[in-house]
Amino acid sequence: LPVKKKPRTFYSAEQLEELERMFQEDHYPDNEKRREIAAVVGVTPQRILVWFQNRRAKWRKLQKLSIKDNKKYPSSTA
Repeated sequence: LPVKKKPRTFYSAEQLEELERMFQEDHYPDNEKRREIAAVVGVTPQRILVWFQNRRAKWRKLQKLSIKDNKKYPSSTA
């Protein structure tokens, strides 16, 4: 049987602002915290879980890129 995918969740600017703010506080919110965030943002805790997973992946990718850039262009101390 084919697995039915959930429809894509689109977030408003205000929701994204709140999610980003929460991400700055904690990259790994626990179950209780995810439920609180879900209530504030207005989506299910499962959507919050997925958003944080995707956001952490983006964060790691940006970390790798910035490390690569630092090696490519080391700051001169002259």
